[in-house]
Amino acid sequence: MKIRARLVVCLVGIVGLAAILFTGISGLPGYGHYPGPYGDYINALAPYQRHVTNAVSAVNFDYRGLDTLGEEFILFAAVAGLVLLLRSPGVEAEDRPPIEIPNRPIEPASDGVRWLTFGLVAVVNLFGTYMVLHGNTTPGGGFQGGAILGTASMMVYLGAGYRTYRRSTAKQATEIGKSLGAGIYALTGLAGMVAGGAFLQNVLPLGRRESLLSGGTIPVINFGVGLEVAAGFALLFLQFIKETRKQPSVEEK
Repeated sequence: MKIRARLVVCLVGIVGLAAILFTGISGLPGYGHYPGPYGDYINALAPYQRHVTNAVSAVNFDYRGLDTLGEEFILFAAVAGLVLLLRSPGVEAEDRPPIEIPNRPIEPASDGVRWLTFGLVAVVNLFGTYMVLHGNTTPGGGFQGGAILGTASMMVYLGAGYRTYRRSTAKQATEIGKSLGAGIYALTGLAGMVAGGAFLQNVLPLGRRESLLSGGTIPVINFGVGLEVAAGFALLFLQFIKETRKQPSVEEK
């Protein structure tokens, strides 16, 4: 196909996409005018039916928990596919120097960056843990807290360098954590069937509202999601950073 024909096809696609987007946006309700009614029902019923004060977690991990399970395994499959794609044929080099890539030098971190990242490691881990554990009582939850915890490992890399980062972020541990977190979600769903109910039916005691253990199975699933997301992000960062490191050849194994 000639360049002119490609431009014509591209222009037609852009115009069509713009028309679809404009039609969809123009049909949205005005700002501040919520059409309802499902959000109103959830806000009214979730505190009494599930003893949680975060209605979003009640929807994600209970009322439509099966949909969230599918979203959870999308991330699981994406991380597994990336690890497979970027797998190394040789032994992983934890203590080897960085590869020399033209025009892409790896400069050592300054003292300011080191001190800042060392201080942020504890803060980021604490905040991420708080977000995961309080997902049933305050805004947040496993996805948000897990993403925060996953980025905490990058603080170690920025402040202490690659070798310390590899020692503190073991690939096997992150793989186990990712699999265990996804397994907790699925096994919680099966527990509902074992108890004589439906898959992902809330069968645990609901507890006292505004407590960490309120919501029955919601905090259990929330913890599993946080573990899976945190380990998944840490594994993603580990695989990408390894791409800039020197790997031994097959003969060096």
